[in-house]
Amino acid sequence: MDSGEDSVSVPKALSPWESASEIPSESALEGVDFWQIGHYGPICKGKLKRKDGSSQPVVVKSLRDGPDKPEAQEFVELVAFHSRVCRHDNLVRVLFCQTSRLPMFLVLDQCCPGNLLHFLWTLRNNNLTPADPSKDFSERSVFMVAKQVAAGLDYLWSEHRLVHGDVAARNILIGPGLSARVSGLGGAFRAWRAESALSRAAQGPLKWQAPEKIMMQLSLDRSDVWSFGILLYEMITLGSAPYPELEPVSVLPKLQKSYRMQRPNNCGASLYELMKYCWMWSFKDRPASSTIIKLLDSSLYLASSRPICVPSTIDTLQYNASAGIST
Repeated sequence: MDSGEDSVSVPKALSPWESASEIPSESALEGVDFWQIGHYGPICKGKLKRKDGSSQPVVVKSLRDGPDKPEAQEFVELVAFHSRVCRHDNLVRVLFCQTSRLPMFLVLDQCCPGNLLHFLWTLRNNNLTPADPSKDFSERSVFMVAKQVAAGLDYLWSEHRLVHGDVAARNILIGPGLSARVSGLGGAFRAWRAESALSRAAQGPLKWQAPEKIMMQLSLDRSDVWSFGILLYEMITLGSAPYPELEPVSVLPKLQKSYRMQRPNNCGASLYELMKYCWMWSFKDRPASSTIIKLLDSSLYLASSRPICVPSTIDTLQYNASAGIST
């Protein structure tokens, strides 16, 4: 990526966070290709080449406009947010940024295989090689990934009083050995900018949202716990859309009548009990993330180690329609 000479004024309050992570001159981004469009501009994939000759896959989020645009200040704050918050093994990892000159961008570690939802679909589609240990994804694997996600959410709340706001398989990154990192922190960033633990964040897909968020647009830490229960369902079904028998707009009326999803195939009793615990109507009755970690630890021995088998494949158009996800 070319680096322009235009100067960008970084607010003094953010400078200490930026200076520690500005990309060093001896490092370079190579093979940068467009991946998808983001809120602030293009999101690309490439490689970060270091002075010692080593390189690693990265994701680069960039600002589409110049420093005189209103989005520039917000983008700098986004970089500051990630630099300050993403200091946990189970959150998306920030490598470097560039805010002192154009183009402005944020460099994140690229996990492989990457997006958890797509990974689950790949397992379902049976495209893995026999030598790949991930083919043995089991209920025990669900417990292992879930514990890491819960640890990331617990850190966000306990250390920063931040609510994620959109916990779902599509916002979890999977790395080697089923290591998991929480990503998709846009809702948490907006709450951080508002300096409020009660975030009136933009609505996401209804099927993942807690009742209080659907009705009042309030995101609480226990709202994330409700969504975490949906995530457990996604993992044990290898990426099925939640409430497959319901239209998105029908979910809340059914929940108000005490309806909950039935126990999926491959799901043990202890895992299903945890799901239902996460789906308690009153957020005060749901477990904290720290409690979830303890529950997962204490019941891991009950989890099956047999590979999860879901013979049907996913049609993405049908999935998006069922999940209520716009394309």
